[in-house]
Amino acid sequence: MIGHFGFSYIGLIFLLLLFVPNIIWTRKKPKGYTSENENKVFLFLERTGEILTTICTLIFDDFNLHNWSNWTWWLIAAFVLMAMYELWWIRYFLNEQKLSDFYSSFLGIPLAGATLPVISFFLLGIYGKVIWLIIAGIILGVGHIGIHLQHSKEL
Repeated sequence: MIGHFGFSYIGLIFLLLLFVPNIIWTRKKPKGYTSENENKVFLFLERTGEILTTICTLIFDDFNLHNWSNWTWWLIAAFVLMAMYELWWIRYFLNEQKLSDFYSSFLGIPLAGATLPVISFFLLGIYGKVIWLIIAGIILGVGHIGIHLQHSKEL
């Protein structure tokens, strides 16, 4: 459950799936979006979780493909959720890019832009049996989902 050091190409793929739409989003933010007045505790947890998640997904090779086992279902579930995250972004970019779009649900999952990637990384941690990514995912989830929940309530 501790992890084996080594480069994770699966981790890199997950990070690219996370970062690329977010980079595009910086040029297509919804009208009226602001990060002012965010809860400082949530913000600290979000930033800490982002750093820990990024490091963990890259430095443990436990996330790379192994022989098929029942654990592989966790990786498949993580990829499915990440694919749903990509589809959520596509819908966001194809729509008017309103605040309500940014905090929308997707296939019944509330605040999909925040919850889908967090759960995906958490499941990746389970697949790799790396407790550090599971913990990082929880920290990220509390902060990131907390901030999105705060913003959505302000709508």
